[in-house]
Amino acid sequence: MNRLRELSSQVMDVYQLLSQEFSAFQTSQSLHCVEKCGACCNKPDIEVSPLEMLPYALHLFDTGMAEQVFDELDNYNGFACKQYQRTSLDGNEGYCGIYEYRPGICRMFGAAGYATKSGEATLSVCKPIKQSVPEKYAASLIAIQTNTHQPPMIAQGRQKLAQLDYEWGEKLMPINEALRFVLEKILTVSYYSSDIDDGVAA
Repeated sequence: MNRLRELSSQVMDVYQLLSQEFSAFQTSQSLHCVEKCGACCNKPDIEVSPLEMLPYALHLFDTGMAEQVFDELDNYNGFACKQYQRTSLDGNEGYCGIYEYRPGICRMFGAAGYATKSGEATLSVCKPIKQSVPEKYAASLIAIQTNTHQPPMIAQGRQKLAQLDYEWGEKLMPINEALRFVLEKILTVSYYSSDIDDGVAA
């Protein structure tokens, strides 16, 4: 378990860097997430790596909630990230229930860079942000095209995480499945109280 805790600490360190980097860009371009928006959180097919869910999974284990959440995920058929807390009946408004432990993609997405097929940098901005500040979005695209302001790249952010542990960091799966995967590993390690040679366990 010590190896998992060490890995989790490293993930949280990268999270801090990603939050600072992507938040700074979004602030400089005035491309912030719309308040109370749940557009991304309402999609259970958002993919993350198991590594991204490790800090939260260990938090659940340490607070005695791991088995309960694992069982809930085993039977969960919801159409959103299970950690999304709705504040409207249609689910369009809400907030993240695990903000401190939210995955890397949640820290990067909203307004971030990605490479086109030709290798040029462009901007990925979610629909609610585009609709709320269309002029800011257009200005940001111009800044990228004229090379006056380049966005942080999602792929590079993912790579910073993946290089901590390629087995768990490169694998992508729907967010609820990723949490269940990690919880199962942690509970197995705890149950046997011995090393599991899976590349990440202590």
